Amino acid sequence: MSEILVVDDDAAIRRALEIQLRGDGHSVRTAASGEAALELLGDQPATVVLLDLRLPGMTGEKTLEQIRIRHPDSHVVILTAHGSIDSAVQAIKAGANDYLTKPFTPNEVRVRIRNIEKLESLSLEVSSMRRRLGELPFGDEFLSLSPEVHGALETAERVAGSDATLLLTGESGTGKSLLARLVHGASARRDGPFVTVDFGSIHETLLESELFGVREGAFTGAARDVAGKVATAEGGTLFLDEVGELPVHLQSRLLRLVESRTYERVGEARERSADVRIIAATNRDLDEMVRTGDFRSDLFYRLSVVEIALPPLRSRPEDVLPLARKVFDGLRKAHGRDLDGWTDGVDRLLVRYPWPGNVRELAHVIERAVLVSAGPRITESDLPDRLTGVPPEDTASNGLEPLSAVEERHLRRALARGLPLERTAELLGIDPSTLWRKRKRYGL
Repeated sequence: MSEILVVDDDAAIRRALEIQLRGDGHSVRTAASGEAALELLGDQPATVVLLDLRLPGMTGEKTLEQIRIRHPDSHVVILTAHGSIDSAVQAIKAGANDYLTKPFTPNEVRVRIRNIEKLESLSLEVSSMRRRLGELPFGDEFLSLSPEVHGALETAERVAGSDATLLLTGESGTGKSLLARLVHGASARRDGPFVTVDFGSIHETLLESELFGVREGAFTGAARDVAGKVATAEGGTLFLDEVGELPVHLQSRLLRLVESRTYERVGEARERSADVRIIAATNRDLDEMVRTGDFRSDLFYRLSVVEIALPPLRSRPEDVLPLARKVFDGLRKAHGRDLDGWTDGVDRLLVRYPWPGNVRELAHVIERAVLVSAGPRITESDLPDRLTGVPPEDTASNGLEPLSAVEERHLRRALARGLPLERTAELLGIDPSTLWRKRKRYGL
C-alpha cells in the first residue's frame, strides 16, 4: 500500500478521497494548499500526490514544479476540472505522471494508484540493480553478465535514436518495461512523456476509450471529453505493455495508429495525428497467435520492425547472484537492516531455483529474506519454501500445508499456460481484478 497526499482546496473532495483511499488500505494525509502540501512532504515524503491544479495562493502548476525539485521520487496525479484537460496534459509534460478529470469515480482513482504502484515497483528494480559494466549499453541500469542480454542491449542502443517501432518479447519479470524506459531515455524524445498502456490490466470494454480517448456524449456515461493515452504521449513514447492481450476486434484500430500515426476518439469522426514513438511488449508467443488467428499478422509485422528478445533468468544463471547481491544492498539500506550478506547455502539455493517469475521474483524473495532474517546473515530458513523444497514443519497440521501455498502453486500453473488474463480468471472462477490482486500478492 502507498503513502498518499491529497492536495485540494475543496474539503468535500479531500474527505471523500481520504475515506476511499484509507478503505483501500493506503496511508493518507491531506492539504488544502500548495504551501501546506510542501510542508507535509518535507516532514514525510509521499509515494503519490493527488494534486488539484486550481489552488489558492501557490498554484497547482507551481506546486508541481516544487515537488519535482524537492521530492523527485513522488508520483503526481493532477486533479483537473472538466474543460481544463489541456492544462493537465501540459502538467504531464512538466513532470506529472497522470491526471484525473473531475468528477471522477472511485475506480478511476484506483486505476491511477495501481499504475503508479506498478511503476514504483519497476523503479525499485532499476535502483536496486545499478552496476556499471564497462561500456555496455545501459550497463549502469540493466545489470547482466549474459552475452545474450548484451546483444539485446546493443540492439536497443543502436535503434534508440530512431523512431522505429520496437517489439520487446520475453517472460514476465525479465525487464521489458525497464528496457522500454531506457530506450526512451536514450532517444531524442527523452524530454517528452513516457506513457504506458497495460492491456493486461484494463478491462476489454475500457481499452478503446483508455487508449484513444472519448468524445463527450459518445455513449451513456461519457459525460466529458477524455484525451486518452495516445494524446497524453504526444511528443514522447507510447509503451504498449502486454500487447498480446489486445482483443482481435480492436487490433485494426491499433494497426491504423502504428501504420499512419492517426486515430479517432471514440464517438468522434475527426481524424487526429499522433506524434509518438511506439514500443510494444509481450510475454505471449505472437507468432503462434498469428497462426491461430488470435493476432493480426499485419499488426504483428508493423510492431516487430525491430524485435528484441529478453531471455528468462533461468537461462542466464550467471546473473542470479550479482542481481541478488545488488538487490540485497539496496533493500538492506531501504529497510534499515544491519545484515552481513548470506550463507553459502543460500547461494546454492538461489542458483538452483528456476525463477519462473524472473528478476521480479528474485527481488521479492530477497526482500522477504531481508525483512524476516534475525541476522546477522540471511540463512536458508529465511527463504520461501518453494526455494528450499522443504514443506513447513508443523506437527499439528498432520502434513497439511497452508492454503496460500496451494493457491500460489495453482496460480503459477494457470498463468504459465499463457492465456489472456480475462480467460484465465474465467477458468479459475474469479473476477479479473481478484486475479490481478493475487498476482501482486504472490509476485507473479
